[in-house]
Amino acid sequence: MMIAPSILNINNLNLKDDIATAAENGITRFHIDIMDGHFVPNLSFGPQLVSDFKAEFPDLEAEVHLMSNNPDVLVPEFAKANADLILLHYEAMTEDKLNHWIDFLHSNGIKAGIVLNPDTPVSVLEKFQAKIDQVLMMTVYPGFGGQKFISGSCERIKEANELLAGKVPIEVDGGINDQTAQLAKDAGANIFVAGSYLFCQKSIPVQIEKLEKAVEE
Repeated sequence: MMIAPSILNINNLNLKDDIATAAENGITRFHIDIMDGHFVPNLSFGPQLVSDFKAEFPDLEAEVHLMSNNPDVLVPEFAKANADLILLHYEAMTEDKLNHWIDFLHSNGIKAGIVLNPDTPVSVLEKFQAKIDQVLMMTVYPGFGGQKFISGSCERIKEANELLAGKVPIEVDGGINDQTAQLAKDAGANIFVAGSYLFCQKSIPVQIEKLEKAVEE
């Protein structure tokens, strides 16, 4: 089980300090939401943030969640920025393009994963299961932090887990707290993205401990 905090809801002026605090409390991977203002109606970070993250925290993993339908421009840029894992939305490109960029990432020593929105059939994973390193199941519609976990997400997680036969890690993102994380874990998830739950409360260490307890019980 792994917690991969999303930095989206961190006060930008506190990014370095809050990342360091989370890392001091056992976090080894951070989830970096990249929003392009087109595929989703919001803007967030660019390749420079990832490059700076890896320069400052070389021992931490940078997991890039690319919410963009412009992979031809952005995937190479985030690869150059030393991302460790790039997650591509199935809905953002053709299957041929998706295959191309998965191969591109692997040829550059970067892990590749597929993201599914809440209304995308889980069955599409069957075509890619042999070549992906991770699946990200959205439990909210992408574009904004702090949303509520969508009812029915656990059934989709179970379906994905059965299809992948436990061979590909399943990550969940959206409305994750100590209660929803436990539900997702019981359904087959083993990587948990949490943003506002960890960074918008009084104590980052306390929130990490609560979430760890929920997913390890």
